Amino acid sequence: MTATTAPVKLKKIAPKTPPGPLEYLRRWPLQLWLVLVGLFLYIPLITLMIFSFNDSKRNIVWQGFTLKYYDKALHNDSLITAFGNSMTIALCSTIISVIIGAMAAIVLWRFRFVGKTAFNAGLAIPIVVPEICMGVGMLVFFAKVLPWPHDLPWPLDLGNIIIAHVSFSFPFVAVVVRARLGSFNRELEEAAKDLGASEFRALMDVVIPHIQPSLIAGGLLAFTLSLDDFVITFFTAGPDTVTFPVKVYSMVRFSVTPEVNAASTILIVVTVLLTFLALKFQGSSALTAGHGADDK
Repeated sequence: MTATTAPVKLKKIAPKTPPGPLEYLRRWPLQLWLVLVGLFLYIPLITLMIFSFNDSKRNIVWQGFTLKYYDKALHNDSLITAFGNSMTIALCSTIISVIIGAMAAIVLWRFRFVGKTAFNAGLAIPIVVPEICMGVGMLVFFAKVLPWPHDLPWPLDLGNIIIAHVSFSFPFVAVVVRARLGSFNRELEEAAKDLGASEFRALMDVVIPHIQPSLIAGGLLAFTLSLDDFVITFFTAGPDTVTFPVKVYSMVRFSVTPEVNAASTILIVVTVLLTFLALKFQGSSALTAGHGADDK
């Protein structure tokens, strides 16, 4: 007699799936690296804000807590004027940049025309060209091509700076909006047209609500770029036009006092508050852009 052996059941091994992108964040080396990068970025800002309360004319040694340098900064007429100029320039350039950038993104996304590749490449030039080159180019432009009078009343005397800021801000808006348009379903627009909506009505009721988060993101980016710009403003500003970064630079040339730190801290706080308010008014759509209802 021969013994019969029972069949051996082979266990099927499932193929090992690679970890997702977010799963790498659970590994401690990457978490440590993120912490180090965060410290590298924010420790200088935190140090600046702490020493703005230093009761000493020099920022080398901590001498005690005081608010007198904030009082000096808030009662410095030239500093307040420069801050008002910067806010006006940033606001005007942001509005114009959002309009032009959105139009450029929609044109590149929707239409095919001769020179589209060259136009698309031209949008990247202000992004990749060094600011010093843009500043010199704007200086020559406003000196030879379009001389801007400096005896105009406020805020018309800021026109040349606003034009310069729009020239390097709107390409960033166009890039952000065009990336958002890549996820748009064109059948929605066609359905609106089938229901009797005009081309303009379909654009305003279907396309614009879809790209609204990108418009806010691009506007915040343009506002921050304009508010913090120094190089291009330095080359295009007139003798009687001073912005906040230029004013701070003139103060830093002599010494870094707590008054400079206080003025910089005020600018940081204002920028953070404006960003928070913009996201608050927009609601959760600005934070959950690109995620459908199934992801909630």
